[in-house]
Amino acid sequence: MRRTRTVEVAHDAAACFGEGPTWDEADNSLLWVDINRHQVHRFRPDEGHDEVVLRLPEPVAVAKPRARGGLVLSLRDGVAVSGRERPDELRWLTRWAAQGVRGNDAGIDPAGQLWVGTIAGESHPGWLARITPEGQRYPAATDLRLSNGIAWAPDGRTMYHVDTRTKRIDVFDYDVAAGHAHSRRTLAPVTDTDGVPDGLCTDADGGIWVALFRGGAVRRYTPDGRLDREIALPTPLTTACAFGGPGLTDLYVTSARGTDEAAEPQGGHLFVMHGVAQGVPPVPFVG
Repeated sequence: MRRTRTVEVAHDAAACFGEGPTWDEADNSLLWVDINRHQVHRFRPDEGHDEVVLRLPEPVAVAKPRARGGLVLSLRDGVAVSGRERPDELRWLTRWAAQGVRGNDAGIDPAGQLWVGTIAGESHPGWLARITPEGQRYPAATDLRLSNGIAWAPDGRTMYHVDTRTKRIDVFDYDVAAGHAHSRRTLAPVTDTDGVPDGLCTDADGGIWVALFRGGAVRRYTPDGRLDREIALPTPLTTACAFGGPGLTDLYVTSARGTDEAAEPQGGHLFVMHGVAQGVPPVPFVG
């Protein structure tokens, strides 16, 4: 396993809970969220500029581009979309507040289909499901505790997923045409660290990159589940990762702030590692 320390601060965001980095190819910028502040940010690497582009009425776990413009949002109580011209006007695709679960990470498959995971409530398990533009749900797993990273292999035939509290990366066989995930199994246990697996992404060679929350690192696993690489970060609460920038060769990592800010001065910053690998081209949501 290789270790390296090629980490830079892309933006000293000091986010409360940074999450959901997503490269927007149409805009050459990185979308990311501050969950607890209910904010969607857009970071422009060529300008070194970051701005809050959307303030929401409830926690937001991820924001991703739509093919028709605007964003699709995984919110605490459901999935909503915003338009290009009036981003503050939300249209709900589906809501689940009455189920006692909370929306969390999301991913877009190679065909532009949306997958969302939830966090279990006191009496309801979390689940992972495909959400159609009409708001219908097609679950692939209904026994989750804290659904997190969702990504696909370059050929689209494999879907990766993390249920953080199990401390492992799971894999599904995937049918892109049908939007169907099945045959869930363990790809790699993540038990040799104090951290737990959180958000993940994939590279063009099939590698799986996962952020370790409380582990202060990002790891790369091979498609057969072997730990291949680890990059240490200067803060323990790393949350998620995504490739972006020219040629998709920059790996961006979000982070959260701990309770002891003096001991963790870089908590909540947005980090970048240049040239570590090449990412898989992102696809916007078709809805």
